[in-house]
Amino acid sequence: MKIALFATCVNDTLFPGTGKAVVRILERLGHEVVFPEAQTCCGQMHLNTGYPEQALPLVRSFTDTFEEYDAIVAPSGSCAAMVRDWHGKTAARQGDHRLAERAFALTPRVHELAELLVDVLGVTDVGAVFPHRVTYHPTCHGLRMLKLGDKPLQLLREVRGIDLVDLPDATECCGFGGTFALKNADVSAAMCADKTAAVKQTRAEVLCAVDNSCLMHIGGTLSRQRSGVRVMHLAEILASDR
Repeated sequence: MKIALFATCVNDTLFPGTGKAVVRILERLGHEVVFPEAQTCCGQMHLNTGYPEQALPLVRSFTDTFEEYDAIVAPSGSCAAMVRDWHGKTAARQGDHRLAERAFALTPRVHELAELLVDVLGVTDVGAVFPHRVTYHPTCHGLRMLKLGDKPLQLLREVRGIDLVDLPDATECCGFGGTFALKNADVSAAMCADKTAAVKQTRAEVLCAVDNSCLMHIGGTLSRQRSGVRVMHLAEILASDR
């Protein structure tokens, strides 16, 4: 299968290794991965901050860029949710009904990585090896909007050598929430303190999630606490072969 990679702004700018990991996984499974260079932001930041007019050109750009592909993978639950849940609605609410029609037709082909592997490709064992103690945090967009359920855990359970442990109060938000962390810094910090306390209870070496934005938030607190816990995107663990 020919699959288009939507790297997302955060990954492309701050965590390029995540996109590279996605490519390694899919090529290991025998698929061709392409990176459309015209891709830009999905518009989530604009829409969430109250600027739907500014988000509309980004909806159009995404649709123009990815419309030709049968499958698009985004290693970000929040960006995949933005495209799937809001692109068509945003275009419709801004009065561009032709773009809305195109976006609604495209968005079912957009998948978060775990969805693509488990639901579309029918794979849970991707040939990964990762001999470390790991706990998994289900991020809010993946859990509540994409409804990933245990798909990431299905993939992690098949990783050779892994010691996968449950995270207490796993479904509690980490407190990032994009601009929420800026506008409500004290509340955000308190929520993250609860999350890091739960992580440390597991005695895990690595905290895994499907969103680098959340991992950046939790990882910053873990680092300041000198916890010794690393954070890694699901793709990086699944791409590991030793």
